[in-house]
Amino acid sequence: MTESRPQAEKSKRLPRAVREKQILDAAVTVFARHGYHPASMDEVSEVAGVSKPMIYSYLGSKEDLFLQCIRREANRLIDAVQTGIDVDAAADMQLWTGLRAFYGFVAEHRASWTVLHQQALAVGGTFASEINALRSHAIEMVTKLVVSEGSRKGLGEQAEFSGEGMAAALVGAAEALADWWLDHPDLSPGVLASWLMNLTWLGFNDLVEGQVWRPS
Repeated sequence: MTESRPQAEKSKRLPRAVREKQILDAAVTVFARHGYHPASMDEVSEVAGVSKPMIYSYLGSKEDLFLQCIRREANRLIDAVQTGIDVDAAADMQLWTGLRAFYGFVAEHRASWTVLHQQALAVGGTFASEINALRSHAIEMVTKLVVSEGSRKGLGEQAEFSGEGMAAALVGAAEALADWWLDHPDLSPGVLASWLMNLTWLGFNDLVEGQVWRPS
């Protein structure tokens, strides 16, 4: 016996959380491909396989949708880095595992990084503020690591003085290297993490050892 139409339609319904994920996944793909302003809700609807009215009903306007994409991908990135850090390891290994987790996320979710660090910043406004909050969180994580290691070696005051600025420099370098990597995808996350460790950790280590470079 043929299933009645109402029953058939009911059987195809998905939980709201599943639909929202489906829409957000599609939106990230479309926004990364075109940028915020050129991206169309028609294409998001097509890629997601849902109607535009459903998108508006679940996630709101195009602006709301883009903001939800940014927040979701930012949370996913933070979770990936925090999960990847070996908190029981020495300070240098904590930084290494965090960087490796960061580049691992970018490798697996290139569209997410494009939306977060290129499209959102290009649009500015509220979107850029969300990225600045993400960056501040990353700087705070690195600062705590530097200050903790400096304090452990009896140089807490020096680490407190320069730790946040050095952490900001490292986070900026990590972001710039990730952007560069988008055009050089053959390199592994471990290689990029190693490059950045060699560029920055020697300086961090000198700081917490009390060795400071000064011009002659």
